[in-house]
Formats: sequence, C-alpha cells, structure tokens
Amino acid sequence: MALAFDEFGRPFIILREQEQKTRLRGLDAQKANISAGKAVARILRTSLGPKGMDKMLQSPDGDVTITNDGATILEQMDVDNQIAKLMVELSRSQDYEIGDGTTGVVVMAGALLEQAEKLLERGIHPIRVAEGYEMASRIAVEHLERVANKFEFGLNDVEPLIQTCMTTLSSKIVNRCKRSMAEIAVKAVLAVADLERKDVNLDLIKVEGKVGGKLEDTELIYGIVVDKDMSHPQMPKQIEDAKIAILTCPFEPPKPKTKHKVDIDSVEKFQTLRHQEQKYFDDMVQKCKDVGATLVICQWGFDDEANHLLMHRNLPAVRWVGGVELELIAIATGGRIVPRFQELTPEKLGKAGIVREKSFGTTKDRMIYIEHCANSRAVTIFIRGGNKMMIEETKRSIHDALCVARNLIRNNSIVYGGGSAEISCSIAVEAAADKHPGVEQYAIRAFADALDSVPMALAENSGLQPIETLSAVKAQQIKENNPCCGIDCNDVGTNDMREQNVFETLIGKQQQILLATQVVKMILKIDDVISPSEY
Repeated sequence: MALAFDEFGRPFIILREQEQKTRLRGLDAQKANISAGKAVARILRTSLGPKGMDKMLQSPDGDVTITNDGATILEQMDVDNQIAKLMVELSRSQDYEIGDGTTGVVVMAGALLEQAEKLLERGIHPIRVAEGYEMASRIAVEHLERVANKFEFGLNDVEPLIQTCMTTLSSKIVNRCKRSMAEIAVKAVLAVADLERKDVNLDLIKVEGKVGGKLEDTELIYGIVVDKDMSHPQMPKQIEDAKIAILTCPFEPPKPKTKHKVDIDSVEKFQTLRHQEQKYFDDMVQKCKDVGATLVICQWGFDDEANHLLMHRNLPAVRWVGGVELELIAIATGGRIVPRFQELTPEKLGKAGIVREKSFGTTKDRMIYIEHCANSRAVTIFIRGGNKMMIEETKRSIHDALCVARNLIRNNSIVYGGGSAEISCSIAVEAAADKHPGVEQYAIRAFADALDSVPMALAENSGLQPIETLSAVKAQQIKENNPCCGIDCNDVGTNDMREQNVFETLIGKQQQILLATQVVKMILKIDDVISPSEY
C-alpha cells in the first residue's frame, strides 16, 4: 500500500495495491495485453477468405447465429477483457466506415501484436516499436496508392462494380449465387446513387427477408415492401395507379385530454354518443375519398367499426406500419406524411403504379408491394431462404456488397485481392526498412512480416501449405515485378488476381492498415493495468 502523511503526521492511502494478479506493470502488462489481442485474432483467423469457416454463436436467450462476418462474431461474443473489447471496437470501426474487411483488420492487428511481442522481448522500447509501425503504415498506404488501378464504369457498364462485389460475396454463405446477388446489390446502389456528387444513401435501400423459397428467388423491387396485409380480408388485393394517404395520426375520434368522465344514464344518450362517433368515422373516410386517396397507410391501428366502414366505402387500408417504412414510402411515392387529419390535401398524396398484396406458400403470410413509384430512389432487396439463419446471414452479406459498391462510387480505385496487396506492401516496407538507421528499422521489418500473415491465413484456410505457398508467390511478385500475384484460394490454376477478377477497394485496404496500426500503438503504450478492488 502506498502511504503518505499529512502535516499532522496522519497517514493516508494514495493507492491501494491489490494482489499481484489484479495489477500488472511494465513488460508483464504489455505481454498480457498482447496475448488478449492475439486470442481474439486467433478466433477470427480461420474465418478469413473464400474458404474461411463459419462460427456458430448462441445468445443467452437461445438464439443461434451462424456467420463468418468478423464484426458480427465479435459483436455477439461475450468479451470481458478490456483489450479484447478494443479489438471488437476495431472491427466495428471498419464495419462502420467501410462495411467490409472486418475480419482482415483484426487478423492484421493480431499479427502486428505478435511481432511487437518479439521486439519487446529483445529489449526494444514500446514507443520505438510504435513509431516504427507508424512509419511502416505510411509506407504501405503510399505503396497501395502506387499499385492501385482505377475502374471506369457508368450506368451502361457496371461489370467492374459487379466483379468487386462478387469478390466480397465469394467468402460468404451466398457464394453459390454470388453473380446474381452482386447484380442485385449494384442495381440497388445505382438506383439510389447521385453519381454527380458521388454520394450514396444506403438508408434508401431496404433489405427485407421471408423464410421460404430459395436464395435464387431473391429479387430487387423498385419500390417498397411492407410486412403487413390489408386491414380487412375483403379489401381489394391489387390497386393500380394508387394515390396513397400516409397518416401518422390515429384513424379514430380524438381522446379528450382531461380526466373527466361522461356519465350515460339512458339509451338515448348512448345512441347519441354512438351516432356522433359513427359520424366522425364517416367524415374521416369521406375526407380521404374527397382528396382522391385510393389507399390509406396508417402508423396506428383503427377499430373494427372504422375498418368495416373503410371496406364498405371501398377504401383499402393498411395499419400498424412502422415509422421507418412510412418515411421510405413517402420518399418512393413522392407523398407527404400527414400528422393531423385536417391537413390532408390532394398535393400530399403519394403516387404508385401498382400496390398489391402477395401471399407466400401455404402459410397466411402476406406482404404489401408498392411498385412503379413516382420516385424510384427508394428500393427494396427481398431475400428468400430456407431458414431464418440463412436469411440473416444473407442480409449481412448483401450489406457488405452494398458498402463495397458505395465505396467504389465514392472512389473508383481498386487493388487486387487474394493477399496480393499485402504481399506487395510487405516487399515495399521491407525494402524501405534499410533506409532507416535507427532502432525503428526492426519495427518496420516486423510490420512487413505482419503483413504476410493475411496471405498465410488465406493459404492455410484453403488447405494449402502456408509457408511454401507464400514464399512461392512472394518470389513470383519480385521476379515478375507484378503486384497482382496472390494466393490461388479457389484452385483456378493462376496466381494472377487480375485474371481471376479478384478485386478489393483501395480505401477499404488502406483503412484496414491504418486502423490496425492505430489500435496496436494504443495497446503498446499501456504499461500499467489497475483493476478495481474486489470489495
């Protein structure tokens, strides 16, 4: 216990030291932190690449998730260690910023920590290691700029976008129909993209799923799909040239805001109240008819009397539609959301070419399709699959493909996949190490070795001899001066990733290197771990 004394000679505690286990300092703290980071990276290492394995995760309430998406695996793992939580944050940052490469960034960080541990054991100061890593990451990022190629694409030539999305989807559960999925993702992104400003709002793309059918039945709908049905079974199932009233106010008489009660002591008074309520419903339905609405979509429910009246007056309605869906319907149909019934006017109605209710299989599941809208800048990807887990994993795969297409529209530079970019950077970083006379050159060389861990993991997961395969590809890159040579994971017969059409976005790869380096620097600078006291 660290003691100090005040001016009267009374002792007081500055820092209560716990047992040796709960407080770690110096090299012990750094080694403990490094081993925690490496443990997380080891879990994800086997999920990297097109032949990567899936993980099954069970939540405390029994829900099962099967995925090989790095961000999802770490999100659902019950992680206690603070350094492991940093790795989870690292994966989340990559997912938030780029949307793809969440597994690779953690594998890279784990390899950097492994190399740093060897340097610390040789007596090199952690700050010098961190500085060396920073220099090496700058060299690697600049080298990627030099070896990157630009993709030219337009609305009539989207093949480059499709090929890059296919690379992303090749490591997912949907890889057997990756071509059709990539086409759907690219069409969806181009439908909502502003190509002049190079801006894509992915919130305008709704991804819905329904159990049943097969993956190949997944479709892109230029409109909105709502997981609801018509409020009355006898309402028409299809409306052409629909004019839609989008309401966020309840379809019922307003509730008084006071706590007074109405005493009804005779049949006449009850009849008067009932007629009044009926007249209110009548007026509401008539108001909708007068403004020209042929379909009412309401955020709230309405009682059976209103429902019956709507059916009799031939005005189809959908109730209990969520706020996000209402916004998308308003964007797609060019309508305005009406918060107060009195504000409903013909100008605020949305327009759609066709609104139909579709049934699925022999179940009573029904969904509303709103298609051929006035503004097609809101689309829905509708996924079918054999079970709920398959649909959830397909949603995650589609999200990655959408993010890749968005990144290419923002910056159309690509590097080649299959570990070729990492091998090329490793060669460049190793060559640059000799130009630095200080201790940092050891850290720069260690960084180059860490870059090799990604292609090694790819080779290992594909059932190849990792060291033998990596050394052969590295020698080929140096001999041919060809930065496109990578690991032939799919056994095509060529190591040239240009021929295999394996592409990755430049900004995604640069972000991986920069984020992994930042997190490793942060971990290396921690030299004291003080846990809270047990009591």
